[in-house]
Amino acid sequence: MPHATSLRRAPVQRRSAERLARILDACAGLLDEVGYDDLSTRAVAQRAAVPIGSVYRFFGNKRQMVDALAQRNLERYAERVTERLRTAGDGGWREAMDVVLDEYLQMKRTAPGFSLVDFGNQIPVGARTEPNHRVADRLTELLSGYLGREPDEELRRVFLIAVETADTLVHLAFRVAPEGDPKIIEEMREMLRAYLARVLD
Repeated sequence: MPHATSLRRAPVQRRSAERLARILDACAGLLDEVGYDDLSTRAVAQRAAVPIGSVYRFFGNKRQMVDALAQRNLERYAERVTERLRTAGDGGWREAMDVVLDEYLQMKRTAPGFSLVDFGNQIPVGARTEPNHRVADRLTELLSGYLGREPDEELRRVFLIAVETADTLVHLAFRVAPEGDPKIIEEMREMLRAYLARVLD
């Protein structure tokens, strides 16, 4: 569920929440098919099998709709990371980093619309100009307890640098190869481990 601040009206009833989910699912699928420039609220309404008024009840325009999709992506990503860490062994920050990276790569390869929107970095959506700050904040919340660290500014800065680095290199890997160039991904993994070892060991 996107944050209420990205919606004109937050769903209250289950039926309304299900309709919002269908709209965002339709938006994600159409992004893969036609791209952002050719995305239209009318096409989303048709794909979601809802009246066009239902789309405008939640979103003023397609930018707000895609922003909500980016926020939903982040929520789903956080849920997946949390679930994986819950069942992970005691591998410390290295295992946590692998979970964080592997779940992102999995979404990049399989989640509809994710390659165009991810967490809001790919196109200028909504009013947020720094989606990686939100990702770093969320990872600080999620991982501080797992790592036995205070979620302070130092840890947040470390995660922000790691997120910015990973963001750039993942996009390079996927420009080189459709599923992500494995050699670039492995180089990125080693680079992140070397950086994080200075701070987290």
